[in-house]
Amino acid sequence: MKKKSALSELLEYADSYKYLTYASWILSGASALTALVPFCYIWLVMKKVIENDTTDIALCGVGAVVFSAVSMVLYTAALVYSHKSAFRIASNLRKKVINHIAALPIGIIESEGSGKLRKTVNEASSAAETFLAHQLPDKAGAMVTPIGLLVLLLIFDWRLGLLSLAPVILGFVIMAAMTGTKMQEKINEYQNSLDNMSNEAVEYVRGIPVVKTFGQTVFSFRRFKQTIDDYGKWTISYTKDLRIP
Repeated sequence: MKKKSALSELLEYADSYKYLTYASWILSGASALTALVPFCYIWLVMKKVIENDTTDIALCGVGAVVFSAVSMVLYTAALVYSHKSAFRIASNLRKKVINHIAALPIGIIESEGSGKLRKTVNEASSAAETFLAHQLPDKAGAMVTPIGLLVLLLIFDWRLGLLSLAPVILGFVIMAAMTGTKMQEKINEYQNSLDNMSNEAVEYVRGIPVVKTFGQTVFSFRRFKQTIDDYGKWTISYTKDLRIP
């Protein structure tokens, strides 16, 4: 049986709003392509000026403004649709996770730590909302824009178009060095380290009255300090790995 992707699983929480997500991708892509049309008008105006032809220059300017406005309207509509779907997904996701936690034995909750669970629920749903509401529509536009730019560059001047691809290829090589399998493991380590530090912070703050009242040891404080030190070591190591790319 083929495993579902994370996006497919998220969209299952959207109910009937799932189609708004698809619509936001289409509108975002259309907005990205429409935003390139004014560059065609600018190129046409420059061409006319160089050729000493002043006919229809004003119409080119009007066309550039109109297509810019249309692009903004399409992108706004894409964000409206994506936000409606994202809010529904985040709401349903929180409800399901809270219901699941409520059904767990108290021992599991204590072993994980209430601070870590609370952080996971809040940040996971917020991250899903941000991803669906902003990043996915922007990703659709980002995928369409290079294709449209490449077509325009080749139409204007294919030699300059090919030359302009050099920094793009270099950028992809650099990004690949920063987002490979090794860096994915680093990100997982970062999330775990951050979760542990947040969990120990919550548990320490909650334990202060017990420490003061019963004169208990500050063992929890040492654990909290250890998580901070571990996080500091990881951050410095991760920063050094990213210096060259």
